[in-house]
Amino acid sequence: MRYGHFDDEAREYVITTPHTPYPWINYLGSEQFFSLLSHQAGGYSFYRDAKMRRLTRYRYNNIPADAGGRYLYVNDGGDVWTPSWLPVKADLDHFEARHGLGYSRITGERNGVRVETSFFVPLGETAEVQKVTVTNTSDAAKSLTLFSFVEFCLWNAQDDQTNYQRNLSIGEVEVEQDSPHGSAIYHRTEYRERRDHYAVFAVNTPAAGFDTDRDTFVGAYNGLGEAAVPRAGRSADSVASGWYPIGSHSVVVELAPGESRDLVYVLGYVENPDEEKWADDAHQVVNKERAHALLGRFATAEQADAALVELQDHWTRLLSTYSVRSDDEKLDRMVNVWNQYQCMVTFNMSRSASFFETGIGRGMGFRDSNQDLLGFVHLIPERARERIIDIASTQFPDGSAYHQYQPLTKRGNNDIGSGFNDDPLWLIAGTAAYVKETGDFSILDEPVPFDNEDGTEVPLFEHLTRSFEFTVANRGPHGLPLIGRADWNDCLNLNCFSTTPGESFQTTENQAGGVAESVFIAAQFVLYGEQYAELAERRGLADVAARARDLVAEMRQAILTDGWDGRWFLRAYDYYGNPIGTDAHDEGKIWIEPQGFAVMAGVGVGEGPHDESAPAVQALDAVNEMLATDHGMVLQYPAYTTYQVHMGEVSTYPPGYKENGGIFCHNNPWVIIAETVLGRGARAFDYYKRITPAYREDISDVHRLEPYVYAQMIAGKEAVRHGEAKNSWLTGTAAWNFVTVSQHLLGVRTDYDGLVVDPQIGPEVPQFTVTRVARGATYEIVVTNSGADGARGSLVVDGTPVEGNLVPYAPAGSTVRVEVTL
Repeated sequence: MRYGHFDDEAREYVITTPHTPYPWINYLGSEQFFSLLSHQAGGYSFYRDAKMRRLTRYRYNNIPADAGGRYLYVNDGGDVWTPSWLPVKADLDHFEARHGLGYSRITGERNGVRVETSFFVPLGETAEVQKVTVTNTSDAAKSLTLFSFVEFCLWNAQDDQTNYQRNLSIGEVEVEQDSPHGSAIYHRTEYRERRDHYAVFAVNTPAAGFDTDRDTFVGAYNGLGEAAVPRAGRSADSVASGWYPIGSHSVVVELAPGESRDLVYVLGYVENPDEEKWADDAHQVVNKERAHALLGRFATAEQADAALVELQDHWTRLLSTYSVRSDDEKLDRMVNVWNQYQCMVTFNMSRSASFFETGIGRGMGFRDSNQDLLGFVHLIPERARERIIDIASTQFPDGSAYHQYQPLTKRGNNDIGSGFNDDPLWLIAGTAAYVKETGDFSILDEPVPFDNEDGTEVPLFEHLTRSFEFTVANRGPHGLPLIGRADWNDCLNLNCFSTTPGESFQTTENQAGGVAESVFIAAQFVLYGEQYAELAERRGLADVAARARDLVAEMRQAILTDGWDGRWFLRAYDYYGNPIGTDAHDEGKIWIEPQGFAVMAGVGVGEGPHDESAPAVQALDAVNEMLATDHGMVLQYPAYTTYQVHMGEVSTYPPGYKENGGIFCHNNPWVIIAETVLGRGARAFDYYKRITPAYREDISDVHRLEPYVYAQMIAGKEAVRHGEAKNSWLTGTAAWNFVTVSQHLLGVRTDYDGLVVDPQIGPEVPQFTVTRVARGATYEIVVTNSGADGARGSLVVDGTPVEGNLVPYAPAGSTVRVEVTL
């Protein structure tokens, strides 16, 4: 069943009931200030780093699941309710939540009062704006009191949730009832000591009252749904001193029948230079000049409306870079709106802050962020360039790298460390994608340090060389790359051998023998080693390119010789030199990663889709036979039913979940791309639809998570709840599936000298038009598609037939028409 619908014209998903199977969320902000917002107004806000600069609290692993947010209570003559349904849960006559691109709008109506709140983070601001419109839809006058609510986090989210013996004594606030633009509450905890930042929560009208102490507002032993102050109908004017600081204003609203009133709430982050921290010589009063300026920019509803329009226009410009028009509305909405939007979110968040990631345990991933670039680089290439430099700066001189870094400091995460041997090669992937998109070869000359240490700067191309050479220098007995702590699959830990409860599989190496090898990294080396060679060649380094290609050829042969099991590619060799992913085993016979990546890299492709002797054809046919389900392809099969100590975390999950036979959506695109390499577009598109959320909307009661964004995992065929999704939003699936659909199914991708146009989508989409802006020119690509296996497009460019599939770049400002016939 469905719990809402897509509004394609507005580019919104409309949720029509608060009772979705799980909280369905949106992300606000795409620069420095971010908010997570559920359809029930749950979630939290932070500045740049969800761990170190958390503004508001949220309680994970709670009952109910969505506990804590930015709430607005309505007291209508003693009837207390919340337009977001939670936390009061009073029945609503009407409910609607619209998630758009960087904004959400939640509307609730009860007993003749409608409250509509638009939430967004304006461009260029470090604040969340909430524009509230209260309307009297009854035929009688209404006298209402509104009570806002946010609960401040004491900045460091981890310390905030653990160090209570200190934190329950440090909360400090200032209250400014006569702010120049209404009423404001300032969260200034630790500002007297070591911090140069504070939070402000304000409303653009004089408030009838305020509260800053949570216990006073909620009442002893109450939950947020029973909060005492809203039920009393008046604020207590409490001032927090230690304990739990909050922000709440009460506003009295008198409305005639049919009348509306607008209010604007702002939750903002403000920094002051040390020399400008205080407004008084005694250092007791916070300097509020920057806060007042911020509040002044949203002092009226008209200012808030204009900022929201500016945000919507911004997204219109971004999404104009790539779009498709076909008869498949689900395909169009995913390509044109939701997949690209999710790519922006994953680029900003990596895997740090969602309703499944607390924002505490993980920073920006070296591997993750490079892959996220692949789906984002066409949107804002200048930010992709900055990210590449940030990532490369965490690399070590030997070519290895920190697995993660913190977004606030941009320094490597020592807690996780390094040793994930696929990491270095992803830097080549991200950089090559950027250069292809922009033509900016100058990035290769950019001085970049190792481990962020001043004085160690070398050109970025040298970092790519170190990445390439790291794999060359770390090969095992079969000439395949050593896996280290893990490769892309963090849960395949072949040097861990953990028997200690609570020990980290990813950071423990109890038996590192220099033997465990990864066929996946081998395929990765073939694909990205070739890209490294081409970059070297284009820099005039012919000898470097030739040597790299020789090494790639060696690796290609090693895969076919020692990475082949007879019907599919092996996954790895373990600590003892025994194969993993072989038909000889009862469990874990076949793994998805090397099948997809090896064929993507062109290993064993043969003579085309009908060459049954070709390893690539055999491997992908085995995937279809053994891994494919109606909900996507499982990671391996059969799943492990006992703990395999020599393999690590992968076997710790119940069969059918996560890496143990779950549908790990991130790697499904690799098989889809591999099918297009063979020329089997029909099967590729069929696989695409199985995991793509818009095609799963009708089974939302099974899928459970948002029907507008990808999930990391869908329970596999051996799971108790096959088809149920987990871990939505922050997944490499977003970038890889956009690469898959835009560059391989629809078949339009940037290269160094032009656009490659090579669609492979099968007969279900017989005609479509792609509009692609690249290097300032616009390409209108009209495809007439037979969908026949093995068919490749013939191109006519501006009326002239061309050989091959490359359309040379045109001058900026020009429009090129490309007709493609398969």
